[in-house]
Amino acid sequence: MSYIQSLHHIIIRTKHSKNVLPNEHSEELYRYIAGYIKNKKSFLYRINGMPDHIHILVGIHSTISLADFVKELKTSANPWIKSSGKFPQFTSWGAKYGAFTIRYQEKDSVIEYIKNQREHHKTESFEEEYRRLIEENGIEIDEQYFLKD
Repeated sequence: MSYIQSLHHIIIRTKHSKNVLPNEHSEELYRYIAGYIKNKKSFLYRINGMPDHIHILVGIHSTISLADFVKELKTSANPWIKSSGKFPQFTSWGAKYGAFTIRYQEKDSVIEYIKNQREHHKTESFEEEYRRLIEENGIEIDEQYFLKD
């Protein structure tokens, strides 16, 4: 038996970072995404977000690649979002995403970070947050592609 723990803090933004995921309907979207994650035999630790992006802390099943997981999540959620009638301005997700591995010992602090998104974004914009998280994870930002769809 293999023993694998693969925790990822994933950030997915809307196309052009538009505010098209209203807070009043976000819980319905999160429930849909939670169902997707469960169907992929993965474990959702926390999901939350803002009208222009979402944060997900997930343990991805060992048989699924990160790239496939995110691609299929976005592909699966698109028709649901559009047909729900709750997100009329939503066109699609941004082409790129952020995903950062975390140690199991960091799980609780990342859960709290995701849980407090609305409070957090009173003092830091999405662009500032995204840039900070990328840099904190040792990734060099190529300005030519940063936040470009």
